[in-house]
Amino acid sequence: MSTTETDRQDGATEVRVEVRSHPLCLEHRPGLGHPEQPGRLTAVMEALAPPSAGSWRLLPSSPLPPEGDIVGVLEWVHDEAHIERVREAAASGKGWLDSDDCVVSGGTFAAAMAAAGLALQAGLDLANRRVDRVFVAARPPAHHAERARARGYCFFNTVALAAEVIVRSWNRPVLIVDFDALHGNGTQQHFWERGDVGYLSVHRFPWFPGTGTADEVGAGEGLGATRNFPLAEGADDEIYCTALERGLEEIAGRLRPAALILSAGFNGHHADPTGGMRLTAAGYRRLTRAVMAAARAFADGRVLSILEGGFAPVALAEGVRAHVEELAEPDRSGSKAGMAVN
Repeated sequence: MSTTETDRQDGATEVRVEVRSHPLCLEHRPGLGHPEQPGRLTAVMEALAPPSAGSWRLLPSSPLPPEGDIVGVLEWVHDEAHIERVREAAASGKGWLDSDDCVVSGGTFAAAMAAAGLALQAGLDLANRRVDRVFVAARPPAHHAERARARGYCFFNTVALAAEVIVRSWNRPVLIVDFDALHGNGTQQHFWERGDVGYLSVHRFPWFPGTGTADEVGAGEGLGATRNFPLAEGADDEIYCTALERGLEEIAGRLRPAALILSAGFNGHHADPTGGMRLTAAGYRRLTRAVMAAARAFADGRVLSILEGGFAPVALAEGVRAHVEELAEPDRSGSKAGMAVN
């Protein structure tokens, strides 16, 4: 089934987005007081059921590739030794890996592998044109994980994995758009010298992880493929969305991506205590509309969105619902959605 941009002529609504998750993603349990709790994912899935007018399909137990396939593709993004360290840390069932915010439990490796498997399968399905838009509701999150280091609640960088899958399948560029309130240091680092994967981030600065200044623009073949918009604490919808819109016009017009991959973080919501920003549900709708405008202009509407942060369950649910509803909106413009093509 390929998702579609239009309603059916008989008046029924086509499914335009697949929402994919897996129960194993609940098995990472960092313990009382840690912000990255299984309840985050529960809140997301409850918020997305039932779908709005049937315009997305909810797959709470979406099939995963075999573990060997997941590990093989993870090695495009992480050292083999790092993957094994995550496995061994989870087997111990206690403590933390690399930094004290990456607390492990007995189910951490299984959850992280499930998140990677969901990203891998979604990337393959998009590359093979079985779907056009997918929202992957998974945890642990991804974008702080570095090649040989867990960091910032993240163990495996599933966003980088998905980008690798699509680029290697098509030999065409993709653009990663990161609107989490925290900068995706791991993703930026992985593609720093790559010209075939763009990275655009709008985030709070100065703040964790300390990267993401405006002068960080890539190097070598990747010079200019990275674009950061650091914003001061308290940025509201207008500031945040305007920055993303300007960044998309600049980098998407230059890169002309065949697909967009989103690091969809919702910790910028005004009710989330971890992000320090003032976004609302309307802001997340506007961010998503901007992404969809670029996707329709350059990528035939192809978007793979992967859940990142968002640590206040009610705010997270509100932001995700707004995001997926906007992903599921049909293109009624009759044009390329207003995105300037340079």
